[in-house]
Amino acid sequence: MGTRDQLVDSARELLWERGYVGTSPKAIQQRAGAGQGSMYHHFAGKKELALAAVRRSAEELLAAADAQLRTPGTAVERVTAYLRREREVLKGCPIGRLTQDPDIVADPALRAPVDETLTRLRARLAEVLDEGRAAGELPATLDTAALAVTIVAVLQGGYVLARAANAPEPFDQAVSGVLALLAAHVR
Repeated sequence: MGTRDQLVDSARELLWERGYVGTSPKAIQQRAGAGQGSMYHHFAGKKELALAAVRRSAEELLAAADAQLRTPGTAVERVTAYLRREREVLKGCPIGRLTQDPDIVADPALRAPVDETLTRLRARLAEVLDEGRAAGELPATLDTAALAVTIVAVLQGGYVLARAANAPEPFDQAVSGVLALLAAHVR
């Protein structure tokens, strides 16, 4: 792994742990084992590096979701597998947590990949639910876009509840709750 990748990965970890303000260039450099000159050789500054880190987190999140949602099975089975997959629940979502960071939300350039990621995730879930509707698994009247938004909202809210309780059980309950609502629509 090259210095640029080490810097991006270190920034990703620190953004996830500390947020934007709590992530200093010096902390990124220390974690990456890189000097100041290396950082500024690859990036104009903290914002550019943070943007690269957010984009990489987004790519990984979307790739993992898509891989899970492409597995064999019915639409509901695939959504269930996605929601039940292994996660670091107490750390929260590496993208969703950024919506609680005032500096990320206030900066259109830093906020954009966060919004794009959550939008693409909702769209991908809606596609899977549409497949279930087309296969007759789900009713034709089901608003799949609204259900996809609900699934993402419950997932993100589950992270918040788990972090507040310092226990994974509220996350698991939130997932079980949304899956029960989804199961009620299965034909």
